[in-house]
Amino acid sequence: MRERAAADSGRRAEARWWQAPEAGRANAVHPGAWWLWALGLAVAASRTTNPLLLGLLVGVAGYVVAARRTDAPWARSYTAFLKLGLVVIAIRVLFSVVLGSPLPGTHTLFTLPELPLPEWARGIRVGGRVTAEQVVFALYDGAKLAALLICVGAANALAAPARLLRALPGALYEAGVAVVVAMTFAPHLVADVGRLRTARRLRGRSAGGIRAVARIGLPVLESALERSVAVAAAMDARGYGRTAEVSPAVRRTTAVCTLGGLIGICAGTYALLAAEGAAYGVPLLAAGLAASVAGLRLGGRRSPRTRYRPDRFGPRSWLVAGSGAAVAALMIAAAGYAPGALHPSLIPLTPPELPLWPALATLAGLLPALVAPVPVPATNTVTAREEAP
Repeated sequence: MRERAAADSGRRAEARWWQAPEAGRANAVHPGAWWLWALGLAVAASRTTNPLLLGLLVGVAGYVVAARRTDAPWARSYTAFLKLGLVVIAIRVLFSVVLGSPLPGTHTLFTLPELPLPEWARGIRVGGRVTAEQVVFALYDGAKLAALLICVGAANALAAPARLLRALPGALYEAGVAVVVAMTFAPHLVADVGRLRTARRLRGRSAGGIRAVARIGLPVLESALERSVAVAAAMDARGYGRTAEVSPAVRRTTAVCTLGGLIGICAGTYALLAAEGAAYGVPLLAAGLAASVAGLRLGGRRSPRTRYRPDRFGPRSWLVAGSGAAVAALMIAAAGYAPGALHPSLIPLTPPELPLWPALATLAGLLPALVAPVPVPATNTVTAREEAP
């Protein structure tokens, strides 16, 4: 029986040599690679206001998430980020309608009653004429911000927070714990709300309305407090917060390198995200990264840590991170030779068109759906363990 099972598994492996393997400890994609991929898509989204390209970027991120996310609670947060993006678009359009826009327009949609303001509030208006140009401008602007949030949500759904914390250098361990706890709180909160709403429906009670929200909120808060107490106890049992002694010179050098590197990274990132500035943004970003790496290596002496089975940045991780970087680089290059295609005209108001080469560049972000290992459902893993001799 074992020989037959081995032969069957060998035939399946030969028949599927061109497909990505099942995910395991040895071939799992590094969590940092998922974040680099998502940040590449976010950089590409920040370079355009074309709703067709933004929708294509969101579709690429959603397809990769649907193909490679696990069944863990934190992996279900992508839908919440999608809803948050829609809320952001609605709020941006609402603010534009109520507070007006500096963009002139000729196509009047309707006119709201204008609220008179004092002299010191000159330049601000509430109500008045609402034009199609200002509404479309707000829609484009809100769609760009929503795409950025959705890209971050894709990274949050694909990269395991615990593995991401384990991959951080020792100097960022304390800050990484705070960030990972904050990142995991929202998905657990969404899962708790869904579980309690399902329980209320099974009991024949209403799951909507203000009264139901008030009755669901107390159990959610109670579970969040219990989870925080358990996390604090686990951190204390593992010796969290203990540091080693280092010389004052090393501490000062670490502070200078880290602070200077972060300033360089912020300046370089701002230059890359701005409409113009990619020429000096790359050197600043490279210098900031080098200084930050030096500061982090020196700061890691304060936090001696050991890693059990550390995650490796293997070839598949490089391909995942490289696909996001390729999308960002190609979109930045497209902004140089075809700015009109990335930013549709508002005056005169024209419908957006899907440019060919930027759209093809965006499709490079689908590479993780082909090369990243396929996650194994938890039920299959438990069944395989039970059937193992």
